[in-house]
Amino acid sequence: MNEPSIRIEPELHAALRDSGLRPLELRDRALLPVVQGGMGVGVSAHRLAGTVAACGGVGTLSAIDLRRLHPDLMERTRGRGVGPEVKVAMEQANLEALAREIAAARRLSAGRGLLAVNVMRAVGQYAAYVRCALECGIDAVVVGAGLPLDLPELAADHPQALLVPILSDARGVQLVLRKWERKRRAPDAIVLEHPALAGGHLGAATIADLRDPRFDFERCVPETLAALRAAGLERVPVIAAGGIRTWQDVRRLQDLGAAAVQLGTPFAVTREADAHEAFKQVLAEARDEELVEFTSVAGLPARAVPTPWLQTYLRALPRLQENAHVKPRCTEVFDCLAQCGLRDGKSAWGQFCIDHQLAAALRGDVRRGLFFRGKGALPFGREIRGVRDLLMHLLCPPGAGLA
Repeated sequence: MNEPSIRIEPELHAALRDSGLRPLELRDRALLPVVQGGMGVGVSAHRLAGTVAACGGVGTLSAIDLRRLHPDLMERTRGRGVGPEVKVAMEQANLEALAREIAAARRLSAGRGLLAVNVMRAVGQYAAYVRCALECGIDAVVVGAGLPLDLPELAADHPQALLVPILSDARGVQLVLRKWERKRRAPDAIVLEHPALAGGHLGAATIADLRDPRFDFERCVPETLAALRAAGLERVPVIAAGGIRTWQDVRRLQDLGAAAVQLGTPFAVTREADAHEAFKQVLAEARDEELVEFTSVAGLPARAVPTPWLQTYLRALPRLQENAHVKPRCTEVFDCLAQCGLRDGKSAWGQFCIDHQLAAALRGDVRRGLFFRGKGALPFGREIRGVRDLLMHLLCPPGAGLA
């Protein structure tokens, strides 16, 4: 087998060599063992993902509702009323935005690192987003918020693209391996996301289930590696996600057998993150003990900062759930989720428009926004610094004098 080509910026490659950490090897590439997680709406778009890739890591665009970063596409879809033709126009605008963002990230990456697109399995445009990303030549497709059992079929004409499911325990990994084996495809990597530590939508059935010991890295990583060995896939890298903030965290997880780590919130507060500065300050100033866990409109547990909107919403939730009913159409026309607690009258699920609230957060609307956040003190406290500083912080052992 050929040696993987090194796709890391030289100074960061030197820091990796001195760090005691192993590079992440994905097919023909040697990369920094750091994956930037996908964050929507619009938080991880071309500027963040392209910068991470240019440094030699895995930069990830979130596919969801990227038209919000493009004034011409927003103007095209604004004030058009309701109806099937409006929904189609919004969907087409989002696909055009995704293609633009991939192209811009590719230019920014300068041929280094690796670019991925994250698509939530729970969104209505899941298949369309996956196909668009693949047709645009994306390096990898990453899918969470549901089991991507059909991803091999969607990518059948793109064997060069890497396929990466996000799962939370070894049982989910085993299920995906069995289903994909019948389709003659194996995952190119697996992200194991700890639901008690990560932000956003979480891979557990209920809030009460978030701290089940089966999700603990000390158990989940070895069990997943054993499942991969049993399937003859011992070379498939495992990427641990959730609560990772330091070199010590990366080293501990590599010692458990993980090939790399994935981070979301620390990248969301970098200068290059594609969100308003107020958004970054909200995340930087939040503390672990303040974070709120609740059930999202997608029916999944979620973790976020208790902004005024979220506090008001949670107080009103019993009344909203009591009055939940099926609506003839999406209240915002976009119809982002395949199943939605608000639109579909699912009283046990959330009763708000997630696209609306995440878009408010993207704009930096502190009162009205929904700000997802993972657990753990941020590497630079309230200070907003660059992607390169964050990567150097993760690569440098204590006392190395490089962070």
